[in-house]
Amino acid sequence: MSLLSDYVKKEQLLKQLEEELKQMEGDQRLKAELEFKEKLEALMSEYDKSASDVIELLSPKPEASAPTTTQSSSTGSRRKRKLKIYKNPNTGEVVETRGGNHKTLKAWKDEHGSDTVESWVVRTED
Repeated sequence: MSLLSDYVKKEQLLKQLEEELKQMEGDQRLKAELEFKEKLEALMSEYDKSASDVIELLSPKPEASAPTTTQSSSTGSRRKRKLKIYKNPNTGEVVETRGGNHKTLKAWKDEHGSDTVESWVVRTED
């Protein structure tokens, strides 16, 4: 690509961006957000606070004891699977399982097919 064609493309891009910028400047939502930002910055300077101070104030960190309980639960276990309850319409037999490795369920899937057995789900619980 020549230097001239690169220049022309960038010039066109600049014109397009200028048009988009003019459209955004007319948007009332942008005006409201800019006004909010100005007022917030004035308030921060009035009270001698930084942006990080405001963020910390609005979203405080939990106490020191809380992370230890959260950490132990997240490292050693995973989320429980949902309990599925199947009912065989041919025999009336009911199977409750949280996984697909159930002996009776496997036998049903071998005999009737996986899609058919999945249609036998009566309900799902957490």
